[in-house]
Amino acid sequence: MSFASLGLSPALHDAIAAIGYTTPTPIQAAAIPAALQGRDVLGAAQTGSGKTAAFVLPMLQALLARQGTRRGLHGLVLVPTRELAAQVGEAIRALVQHLPSTIKVSIVFGGVSINPQMMALRGGTDIIVATPGRLLDLARHNAVQLANVATLVLDEADKLLDMGFAEEIAEVLALLPARRQNLFFSATFPPAVQELAEKLLHDPLRAEVTDGAQHAPDIVQRAIEVEDRRRLQLLRHLIRENKWRQVLVFVATKYAAEQVAEKLRRNDVAAETFHGDFSQGARTEVLGDFRAGRLHVLVATDIAARGIDIEQLPVVVNYDLPRSTDDYTHRIGRTGRAGASGIAISFIQPDGEAHFRLIEKRQGQRVPRERIAGFEPSEASAGLPAGDPNGGIKGKRKSKKDKLREAAAGASDNP
Repeated sequence: MSFASLGLSPALHDAIAAIGYTTPTPIQAAAIPAALQGRDVLGAAQTGSGKTAAFVLPMLQALLARQGTRRGLHGLVLVPTRELAAQVGEAIRALVQHLPSTIKVSIVFGGVSINPQMMALRGGTDIIVATPGRLLDLARHNAVQLANVATLVLDEADKLLDMGFAEEIAEVLALLPARRQNLFFSATFPPAVQELAEKLLHDPLRAEVTDGAQHAPDIVQRAIEVEDRRRLQLLRHLIRENKWRQVLVFVATKYAAEQVAEKLRRNDVAAETFHGDFSQGARTEVLGDFRAGRLHVLVATDIAARGIDIEQLPVVVNYDLPRSTDDYTHRIGRTGRAGASGIAISFIQPDGEAHFRLIEKRQGQRVPRERIAGFEPSEASAGLPAGDPNGGIKGKRKSKKDKLREAAAGASDNP
Protein backbone atom coordinates (compact mmCIF):
# COMPACT_ATOMS: atom_id res chain seq x y z
CA MET A 1 0.00 0.00 0.00
CA SER A 2 1.16 3.55 -0.78
CA PHE A 3 0.09 6.98 0.47
CA ALA A 4 -1.34 7.66 -3.00
CA SER A 5 -3.86 4.84 -2.50
CA LEU A 6 -5.25 6.34 0.73
CA GLY A 7 -7.12 9.20 -0.98
CA LEU A 8 -4.79 12.06 -0.07
CA SER A 9 -4.63 15.13 -2.31
CA PRO A 10 -1.68 15.66 -4.68
CA ALA A 11 -0.51 18.61 -2.56
CA LEU A 12 -0.37 16.45 0.57
CA HIS A 13 1.26 13.60 -1.31
CA ASP A 14 4.02 15.98 -2.42
CA ALA A 15 4.47 17.24 1.15
CA ILE A 16 4.75 13.68 2.44
CA ALA A 17 7.39 12.86 -0.14
CA ALA A 18 9.31 16.05 0.71
CA ILE A 19 9.77 15.03 4.35
CA GLY A 20 10.70 11.46 3.49
CA TYR A 21 7.55 9.43 4.16
CA THR A 22 7.39 6.49 1.74
CA THR A 23 4.99 3.79 2.92
CA PRO A 24 2.10 4.23 5.39
CA THR A 25 2.35 2.44 8.70
CA PRO A 26 -0.48 0.05 9.67
CA ILE A 27 -2.23 2.65 11.86
CA GLN A 28 -2.00 5.22 9.06
CA ALA A 29 -3.34 2.80 6.46
CA ALA A 30 -6.26 1.90 8.72
CA ALA A 31 -7.19 5.35 10.05
CA ILE A 32 -6.56 7.83 7.21
CA PRO A 33 -9.25 6.68 4.71
CA ALA A 34 -11.96 6.71 7.40
CA ALA A 35 -10.85 10.09 8.76
CA LEU A 36 -10.88 11.53 5.23
CA GLN A 37 -14.53 10.47 5.02
CA GLY A 38 -15.27 12.44 8.17
CA ARG A 39 -15.77 9.41 10.41
CA ASP A 40 -14.75 9.26 14.04
CA VAL A 41 -11.73 7.01 14.61
CA LEU A 42 -10.68 4.97 17.62
CA GLY A 43 -6.99 4.20 17.13
CA ALA A 44 -5.08 1.71 19.24
CA ALA A 45 -1.37 1.75 18.48
CA GLN A 46 1.91 1.78 20.33
CA THR A 47 4.04 4.88 20.57
CA GLY A 48 6.31 5.30 17.58
CA SER A 49 3.78 3.70 15.21
CA GLY A 50 2.98 6.83 13.20
CA LYS A 51 -0.17 7.99 14.99
CA THR A 52 0.60 11.67 14.43
CA ALA A 53 0.44 11.43 10.64
CA ALA A 54 -2.68 9.26 10.95
CA PHE A 55 -4.66 12.18 12.38
CA VAL A 56 -2.74 15.13 10.94
CA LEU A 57 -2.96 14.26 7.24
CA PRO A 58 -6.79 14.10 7.12
CA MET A 59 -6.96 17.32 9.16
CA LEU A 60 -4.67 19.11 6.71
CA GLN A 61 -6.63 17.84 3.72
CA ALA A 62 -9.85 19.24 5.18
CA LEU A 63 -8.11 22.57 5.77
CA LEU A 64 -6.84 22.73 2.20
CA ALA A 65 -10.36 22.07 0.94
CA ARG A 66 -11.64 25.00 3.03
CA GLN A 67 -9.23 27.59 1.63
CA GLY A 68 -10.99 30.93 1.38
CA THR A 69 -13.88 29.84 3.59
CA ARG A 70 -12.15 29.34 6.94
CA ARG A 71 -14.05 30.29 10.05
CA GLY A 72 -11.61 30.21 12.93
CA LEU A 73 -9.79 27.33 14.56
CA HIS A 74 -10.20 24.09 12.61
CA GLY A 75 -8.21 21.40 14.43
CA LEU A 76 -7.52 20.88 18.14
CA VAL A 77 -5.06 18.27 19.38
CA LEU A 78 -5.00 17.58 23.13
CA VAL A 79 -1.91 15.88 24.57
CA PRO A 80 -0.79 15.09 28.15
CA THR A 81 2.70 16.62 28.28
CA ARG A 82 4.70 19.63 27.13
CA GLU A 83 7.16 17.36 25.35
CA LEU A 84 4.46 15.61 23.36
CA ALA A 85 2.87 18.96 22.48
CA ALA A 86 6.18 20.19 21.07
CA GLN A 87 6.83 16.93 19.25
CA VAL A 88 3.39 16.77 17.60
CA GLY A 89 3.31 20.47 16.81
CA GLU A 90 6.70 20.43 15.13
CA ALA A 91 5.74 17.36 13.11
CA ILE A 92 2.70 19.24 11.78
CA ARG A 93 4.78 22.32 11.01
CA ALA A 94 7.24 20.17 9.07
CA LEU A 95 4.38 19.07 6.83
CA VAL A 96 2.66 22.42 6.31
CA GLN A 97 5.82 24.17 5.19
CA HIS A 98 5.64 22.03 2.03
CA LEU A 99 2.00 22.88 1.28
CA PRO A 100 0.95 25.52 -1.29
CA SER A 101 -1.26 27.35 1.23
CA THR A 102 -0.29 28.94 4.53
CA ILE A 103 -1.55 27.00 7.53
CA LYS A 104 -0.81 28.34 11.00
CA VAL A 105 0.02 25.83 13.73
CA SER A 106 0.15 26.93 17.39
CA ILE A 107 1.73 24.95 20.24
CA VAL A 108 0.61 25.84 23.78
CA PHE A 109 1.43 24.30 27.14
CA GLY A 110 1.92 25.27 30.77
CA GLY A 111 5.12 25.79 32.69
CA VAL A 112 6.01 28.91 30.69
CA SER A 113 4.59 32.43 30.52
CA ILE A 114 1.14 32.62 28.96
CA ASN A 115 1.69 36.10 27.44
CA PRO A 116 3.83 35.07 24.43
CA GLN A 117 1.30 32.34 23.64
CA MET A 118 -1.55 34.86 23.77
CA MET A 119 0.37 37.18 21.45
CA ALA A 120 1.05 34.34 19.01
CA LEU A 121 -2.67 33.53 18.84
CA ARG A 122 -3.63 37.05 17.80
CA GLY A 123 -5.12 36.98 14.34
CA GLY A 124 -6.26 33.40 14.76
CA THR A 125 -4.75 30.01 14.02
CA ASP A 126 -5.72 26.91 12.07
CA ILE A 127 -4.47 24.12 14.34
CA ILE A 128 -3.68 24.14 18.05
CA VAL A 129 -1.68 21.44 19.82
CA ALA A 130 -2.23 21.92 23.54
CA THR A 131 -2.14 20.52 27.03
CA PRO A 132 -5.64 20.83 28.55
CA GLY A 133 -4.85 23.17 31.44
CA ARG A 134 -3.10 25.83 29.36
CA LEU A 135 -5.79 25.63 26.66
CA LEU A 136 -8.44 26.42 29.27
CA ASP A 137 -6.33 29.31 30.60
CA LEU A 138 -6.19 30.77 27.08
CA ALA A 139 -9.91 30.29 26.60
CA ARG A 140 -10.61 32.13 29.88
CA HIS A 141 -8.47 35.02 28.61
CA ASN A 142 -10.48 35.00 25.35
CA ALA A 143 -7.24 34.31 23.47
CA VAL A 144 -8.76 31.33 21.68
CA GLN A 145 -12.29 30.47 20.58
CA LEU A 146 -13.28 26.81 20.35
CA ALA A 147 -16.83 27.15 19.01
CA ASN A 148 -15.91 26.30 15.41
CA VAL A 149 -13.49 23.41 15.93
CA ALA A 150 -14.17 20.85 13.21
CA THR A 151 -11.79 18.10 14.37
CA LEU A 152 -10.82 17.13 17.92
CA VAL A 153 -7.90 14.78 18.51
CA LEU A 154 -7.13 13.15 21.84
CA ASP A 155 -3.59 11.80 21.59
CA GLU A 156 -2.24 9.48 24.32
CA ALA A 157 -5.71 9.46 25.86
CA ASP A 158 -4.73 6.98 28.56
CA LYS A 159 -2.00 9.27 29.87
CA LEU A 160 -4.34 12.28 29.73
CA LEU A 161 -6.63 10.51 32.20
CA ASP A 162 -3.79 8.97 34.22
CA MET A 163 -2.32 12.43 34.78
CA GLY A 164 -5.63 13.71 36.17
CA PHE A 165 -6.91 15.68 33.18
CA ALA A 166 -10.44 14.20 33.25
CA GLU A 167 -12.05 17.40 34.59
CA GLU A 168 -10.12 19.62 32.20
CA ILE A 169 -11.12 17.44 29.24
CA ALA A 170 -14.76 17.73 30.28
CA GLU A 171 -14.42 21.52 30.42
CA VAL A 172 -12.84 21.61 26.97
CA LEU A 173 -15.56 19.39 25.52
CA ALA A 174 -18.21 21.78 26.86
CA LEU A 175 -16.64 24.60 24.83
CA LEU A 176 -16.61 22.65 21.56
CA PRO A 177 -19.42 22.42 19.00
CA ALA A 178 -21.62 19.33 19.29
CA ARG A 179 -21.06 18.48 15.63
CA ARG A 180 -17.41 17.69 15.00
CA GLN A 181 -15.09 14.86 14.06
CA ASN A 182 -13.36 13.04 16.92
CA LEU A 183 -10.10 11.14 16.52
CA PHE A 184 -9.11 9.20 19.63
CA PHE A 185 -5.69 7.54 19.98
CA SER A 186 -4.21 5.56 22.83
CA ALA A 187 -1.63 2.82 23.36
CA THR A 188 -3.60 1.19 26.20
CA PHE A 189 -7.29 1.04 27.06
CA PRO A 190 -7.98 0.78 30.79
CA PRO A 191 -11.66 1.14 31.86
CA ALA A 192 -11.57 4.95 32.23
CA VAL A 193 -10.26 5.34 28.67
CA GLN A 194 -12.88 2.97 27.27
CA GLU A 195 -15.61 4.91 29.07
CA LEU A 196 -14.39 8.23 27.66
CA ALA A 197 -14.17 6.77 24.15
CA GLU A 198 -17.75 5.49 24.35
CA LYS A 199 -19.02 8.92 25.41
CA LEU A 200 -16.97 10.86 22.88
CA LEU A 201 -17.11 8.81 19.68
CA HIS A 202 -20.02 8.20 17.32
CA ASP A 203 -19.90 4.97 15.31
CA PRO A 204 -16.10 5.08 15.10
CA LEU A 205 -13.87 3.09 12.85
CA ARG A 206 -11.73 0.94 15.14
CA ALA A 207 -8.14 0.92 13.97
CA GLU A 208 -6.45 -1.54 16.30
CA VAL A 209 -3.05 -2.71 15.17
CA THR A 210 -1.22 -3.29 18.45
CA ASP A 211 -1.98 -6.99 18.77
CA GLY A 212 -0.51 -8.22 15.51
CA ALA A 213 2.93 -9.67 16.06
CA GLN A 214 4.02 -8.34 12.69
CA HIS A 215 3.40 -4.81 13.95
CA ALA A 216 4.93 -5.20 17.39
CA PRO A 217 7.96 -3.02 18.16
CA ASP A 218 11.26 -4.88 17.95
CA ILE A 219 12.13 -4.66 21.64
CA VAL A 220 14.11 -7.34 23.47
CA GLN A 221 12.95 -7.39 27.10
CA ARG A 222 15.37 -8.51 29.79
CA ALA A 223 14.91 -8.93 33.56
CA ILE A 224 18.07 -9.00 35.68
CA GLU A 225 17.94 -10.03 39.33
CA VAL A 226 20.02 -7.77 41.54
CA GLU A 227 20.07 -6.45 45.09
CA ASP A 228 19.20 -2.83 45.73
CA ARG A 229 22.71 -1.89 46.83
CA ARG A 230 24.30 -3.32 43.63
CA ARG A 231 22.03 -1.69 41.05
CA LEU A 232 24.24 1.30 40.34
CA GLN A 233 27.34 -0.85 39.89
CA LEU A 234 25.36 -3.15 37.60
CA LEU A 235 24.15 -0.20 35.54
CA ARG A 236 27.71 1.07 35.09
CA HIS A 237 28.90 -2.45 34.22
CA LEU A 238 26.22 -2.90 31.54
CA ILE A 239 26.92 0.50 29.99
CA ARG A 240 30.64 -0.22 29.84
CA GLU A 241 30.44 -3.82 28.67
CA ASN A 242 27.85 -3.17 25.96
CA LYS A 243 29.30 0.19 24.91
CA TRP A 244 25.83 1.77 24.82
CA ARG A 245 26.03 5.28 23.36
CA GLN A 246 22.73 6.39 24.96
CA VAL A 247 20.71 5.04 27.87
CA LEU A 248 17.38 6.24 29.25
CA VAL A 249 17.10 5.17 32.90
CA PHE A 250 13.75 5.27 34.70
CA VAL A 251 13.49 5.75 38.46
CA ALA A 252 10.55 6.17 40.81
CA THR A 253 11.22 9.60 42.33
CA LYS A 254 12.92 12.94 41.68
CA TYR A 255 15.24 12.25 44.62
CA ALA A 256 16.30 8.92 43.15
CA ALA A 257 16.92 10.57 39.78
CA GLU A 258 19.26 13.13 41.34
CA GLN A 259 21.05 10.45 43.37
CA VAL A 260 21.65 8.09 40.45
CA ALA A 261 22.76 10.85 38.07
CA GLU A 262 25.16 12.31 40.64
CA LYS A 263 26.76 8.92 41.33
CA LEU A 264 27.16 8.28 37.61
CA ARG A 265 28.84 11.66 37.17
CA ARG A 266 31.27 10.81 39.97
CA ASN A 267 32.27 7.81 37.89
CA ASP A 268 32.89 9.90 34.77
CA VAL A 269 29.57 9.11 33.07
CA ALA A 270 27.90 12.14 31.46
CA ALA A 271 24.47 11.94 33.10
CA GLU A 272 21.63 14.35 33.80
CA THR A 273 18.18 14.17 35.35
CA PHE A 274 14.75 14.84 33.87
CA HIS A 275 11.73 15.29 36.14
CA GLY A 276 8.78 17.48 37.03
CA ASP A 277 10.74 20.19 38.84
CA PHE A 278 12.42 21.27 35.62
CA SER A 279 11.32 24.47 33.91
CA GLN A 280 10.37 24.17 30.26
CA GLY A 281 13.64 25.78 29.26
CA ALA A 282 15.62 23.28 31.31
CA ARG A 283 13.64 20.37 29.85
CA THR A 284 14.32 21.54 26.31
CA GLU A 285 18.03 22.01 27.01
CA VAL A 286 18.49 18.59 28.61
CA LEU A 287 16.62 16.78 25.85
CA GLY A 288 18.64 18.68 23.26
CA ASP A 289 21.88 17.57 24.92
CA PHE A 290 20.68 13.97 25.08
CA ARG A 291 19.59 13.90 21.45
CA ALA A 292 22.88 15.47 20.37
CA GLY A 293 24.90 12.86 22.27
CA ARG A 294 26.40 15.32 24.75
CA LEU A 295 24.75 13.29 27.51
CA HIS A 296 25.42 9.59 27.83
CA VAL A 297 22.66 8.78 30.34
CA LEU A 298 19.33 10.49 31.05
CA VAL A 299 17.83 9.54 34.42
CA ALA A 300 14.10 10.25 34.38
CA THR A 301 10.88 9.85 36.29
CA ASP A 302 7.75 8.75 34.44
CA ILE A 303 7.22 12.24 33.08
CA ALA A 304 9.54 11.09 30.29
CA ALA A 305 7.56 7.97 29.41
CA ARG A 306 5.38 9.94 26.99
CA GLY A 307 6.15 12.51 24.41
CA ILE A 308 9.90 12.01 24.16
CA ASP A 309 11.09 10.75 20.82
CA ILE A 310 14.82 9.99 20.68
CA GLU A 311 15.78 8.57 17.32
CA GLN A 312 17.52 5.20 17.48
CA LEU A 313 17.54 5.12 21.30
CA PRO A 314 19.16 1.72 21.92
CA VAL A 315 18.37 1.00 25.57
CA VAL A 316 15.83 1.72 28.29
CA VAL A 317 16.57 0.61 31.85
CA ASN A 318 13.94 0.27 34.57
CA TYR A 319 16.22 1.02 37.53
CA ASP A 320 13.03 1.13 39.62
CA LEU A 321 10.04 -0.88 38.41
CA PRO A 322 7.05 1.18 37.24
CA ARG A 323 3.88 1.20 39.28
CA SER A 324 1.68 -0.28 36.54
CA THR A 325 1.71 -2.29 33.33
CA ASP A 326 0.64 0.79 31.37
CA ASP A 327 3.65 2.73 32.67
CA TYR A 328 5.86 -0.24 31.78
CA THR A 329 4.48 -0.23 28.22
CA HIS A 330 5.18 3.44 27.75
CA ARG A 331 8.61 3.30 29.34
CA ILE A 332 9.92 0.53 27.12
CA GLY A 333 8.20 2.16 24.13
CA ARG A 334 10.90 4.85 24.13
CA THR A 335 13.13 2.32 22.34
CA GLY A 336 12.37 0.17 19.31
CA ARG A 337 10.61 3.07 17.59
CA ALA A 338 9.84 3.59 13.90
CA GLY A 339 11.12 0.19 12.84
CA ALA A 340 14.34 0.30 14.86
CA SER A 341 15.26 -2.41 17.37
CA GLY A 342 15.86 -1.79 21.05
CA ILE A 343 16.52 -3.33 24.45
CA ALA A 344 14.46 -2.82 27.61
CA ILE A 345 16.08 -4.00 30.85
CA SER A 346 14.35 -4.22 34.23
CA PHE A 347 16.26 -4.57 37.48
CA ILE A 348 14.40 -7.08 39.66
CA GLN A 349 15.09 -6.75 43.35
CA PRO A 350 14.02 -9.63 45.57
CA ASP A 351 11.09 -7.70 47.02
CA GLY A 352 9.99 -6.60 43.52
CA GLU A 353 9.63 -10.07 42.04
CA ALA A 354 5.89 -10.36 42.76
CA HIS A 355 5.20 -6.94 41.25
CA PHE A 356 7.09 -7.79 38.07
CA ARG A 357 5.16 -11.05 37.78
CA LEU A 358 1.97 -9.00 37.78
CA ILE A 359 3.35 -6.77 35.00
CA GLU A 360 4.25 -9.88 33.01
CA LYS A 361 0.80 -11.37 33.52
CA ARG A 362 -0.99 -8.25 32.36
CA GLN A 363 1.18 -7.80 29.29
CA GLY A 364 0.87 -11.50 28.48
CA GLN A 365 4.58 -12.11 28.24
CA ARG A 366 7.08 -13.92 30.42
CA VAL A 367 10.55 -12.36 30.61
CA PRO A 368 13.25 -14.88 31.61
CA ARG A 369 15.24 -13.92 34.70
CA GLU A 370 18.97 -13.36 34.36
CA ARG A 371 21.85 -13.09 36.78
CA ILE A 372 25.06 -11.27 35.89
CA ALA A 373 28.26 -12.76 37.29
CA GLY A 374 29.47 -10.67 40.21
CA PHE A 375 26.09 -9.05 40.78
CA GLU A 376 23.98 -12.04 41.85
CA PRO A 377 21.63 -11.38 44.79
CA SER A 378 22.42 -13.35 47.93
CA GLU A 379 19.87 -15.87 49.14
CA ALA A 380 19.51 -13.95 52.39
CA SER A 381 18.53 -10.77 50.54
CA ALA A 382 15.13 -12.18 49.69
CA GLY A 383 14.20 -11.79 53.34
CA LEU A 384 11.69 -14.65 53.28
CA PRO A 385 11.08 -17.07 56.14
CA ALA A 386 12.53 -20.52 55.51
CA GLY A 387 10.03 -22.72 53.79
CA ASP A 388 7.68 -19.87 52.90
CA PRO A 389 5.63 -21.49 50.11
CA ASN A 390 4.22 -18.18 48.94
CA GLY A 391 7.54 -16.55 48.11
CA GLY A 392 6.37 -13.32 49.70
CA ILE A 393 3.79 -12.70 46.98
CA LYS A 394 1.61 -9.68 47.64
CA GLY A 395 -1.69 -10.67 49.15
CA LYS A 396 -0.28 -13.83 50.71
CA ARG A 397 2.24 -12.30 53.08
CA LYS A 398 1.35 -11.88 56.74
CA SER A 399 -0.60 -8.71 57.32
CA LYS A 400 0.55 -6.00 59.69
CA LYS A 401 -2.22 -6.98 62.12
CA ASP A 402 -1.08 -10.63 62.04
CA LYS A 403 2.47 -9.58 62.82
CA LEU A 404 1.31 -7.41 65.73
CA ARG A 405 -0.77 -10.27 67.10
CA GLU A 406 2.20 -12.63 66.89
CA ALA A 407 4.44 -10.08 68.62
CA ALA A 408 1.88 -9.62 71.39
CA ALA A 409 1.53 -13.36 71.82
CA GLY A 410 5.30 -13.74 72.00
CA ALA A 411 5.50 -11.04 74.66
CA SER A 412 2.84 -12.73 76.80
CA ASP A 413 4.62 -16.07 76.51
CA ASN A 414 7.92 -14.46 77.60
CA PRO A 415 7.13 -11.99 80.41
